[in-house]
Amino acid sequence: MDFFHKKYSCEVDGEKFSSEEDLMNHYRTVHHKLILKCQKCGKEFIHEKDRLHHVREEHEKEMDARVHKSEHKHTETGNPQDRVDSNMKNFGDNF
Repeated sequence: MDFFHKKYSCEVDGEKFSSEEDLMNHYRTVHHKLILKCQKCGKEFIHEKDRLHHVREEHEKEMDARVHKSEHKHTETGNPQDRVDSNMKNFGDNF
């Protein structure tokens, strides 16, 4: 009966586990496999393709915002004199 509740299986030796965490621990300890982590949320993956799929699906909005980051205009901060000073600070370097 317990066999039906174990939906995570090891690709190397076929052993089955009831949780993804147990499978990851098995890979780490028995097969000494590198476990890849999502940099955003820490979820672990056995294959790079699975990690990339996760990032695209779960963190797509954040990535999309980064891709279009340069399209957004930022408003100037500080007073007008500060902006003039920052633009003129290297002015004399060209003479």
